Amino acid sequence: MTALSVLDLSPILEGGDAAQSFRNSLDVARHAERWGYKRYWLAEHHNMPGIASAATSVVIGHIAGGTEHIRVGSGGIMLPNHSPLVIAEQFGTLASLYPGRIDLGLGRAPGTDQRTAMALRRTLQGDVDRFPRDVMELREYFAPAEDAQRVRAVPGQGLQVPLWILGSSLYGAQLAAMLGLPYAFASHFAPDALMDAIEIYRREFRPSQQLAAPYVMAGFNMFAAETDEEGHLLRSSARKSTLSLRSGRPAPLPPPDAGFESELSPPERMMLDAHGACSAVGAPSTVLAHMQAFVNETGVDELILNAQIFDHSARLRSFEIAMDVWSRRDGDESDKVPRASHA
Repeated sequence: MTALSVLDLSPILEGGDAAQSFRNSLDVARHAERWGYKRYWLAEHHNMPGIASAATSVVIGHIAGGTEHIRVGSGGIMLPNHSPLVIAEQFGTLASLYPGRIDLGLGRAPGTDQRTAMALRRTLQGDVDRFPRDVMELREYFAPAEDAQRVRAVPGQGLQVPLWILGSSLYGAQLAAMLGLPYAFASHFAPDALMDAIEIYRREFRPSQQLAAPYVMAGFNMFAAETDEEGHLLRSSARKSTLSLRSGRPAPLPPPDAGFESELSPPERMMLDAHGACSAVGAPSTVLAHMQAFVNETGVDELILNAQIFDHSARLRSFEIAMDVWSRRDGDESDKVPRASHA
C-alpha cells in the first residue's frame, strides 16, 4: 500500500506571522500523526515572505518535540548552503533527542535566489561534482567512527540518520541510484521529468547498507474539501501565490479568491496548470480518483502531500479527507467523509 506523508512549507499567511505559522504546523503534525501519516517533512527556503521554515532543523525539533511517533525530517535541506559537518551535528542532535524518528532529505538547489544564496554561503564557487561529494561526506559523519578519523560529528557519529536525495530532474535520480538512497521527486511543482526520473532511478539503483531496493516518494498537491467547487476555491490561494512568485513578487499566502481564475490570461493559466499538474482538487471521490490515477501511473511507494491552504481548519480537513479516502479506498467510498474533531 502506498504510504501518505505531509510536506509542510509552514506558510506565512497574509495578515499573519511566522509565530502563527509554527503553531499551525505543529497542529497539523499532531493531527497527521493521529490520522496515520507516515512522516512530516519541512522544506528549506530563504528570503521568502510566505515560507517560515528557513531554519529547517530548528522547526523539525519543534515538530518532533510536540509529537510522539511520526517521523519528522527535511524535504529538504539544501546542502550547498551548509557544510556537511554542520548538518551532521544538527541532525545528530535531532536524532539523539528523537531516536528513530528523524529523516534527512537533501537537495542541491539553493532554495532561494542567487543574491540570497550569496548571503548564505558567502561564495557561489563550486562545481556540479561538489554535491555528491558533500552527500558522501555527510554519510561518513553518521557512520561508526574509524580510529584514524580526525573530524567527527558529535553528536551524529554512528547514528546512521537515514538520507534521502531530493530532485526535480534526472540528476538527483542518477545520484540516488548510484548511492543506493531513497529518492523523492518534487512533482508537486516540477512534474515534467517525473516519469523519466523514476525509470532511471529504478533501472540504475545499486543496493546499499541503508536500502536494499528502490524506494520512490513523489510530491503531490492536495486541495480536498466537501465539494469540487470548494476545493477549487481553496486552491486559488496557492495559484495566486505561485503567480506572484513567478512574477518576481513573492508574498505571504493570500486568502482564497473566487474570481481569480477568471482573471488569468491564457499564458498564466497554462503555466499554473503545468506547475500544478500533480494535484488532487475537489470532493473526496474526486480526490481519491486523482490520487489513485497518479499512483497507478507512477507506481510510487509514497505520496507526500502539500496543502497550501489559507484557512487552517480547511487545511486540516484537506489532510483528513485525503487519509480517510486513501485508507478505505477498497471499501465503499462516499463524497461525505465524517468530520473528526480538530480540537
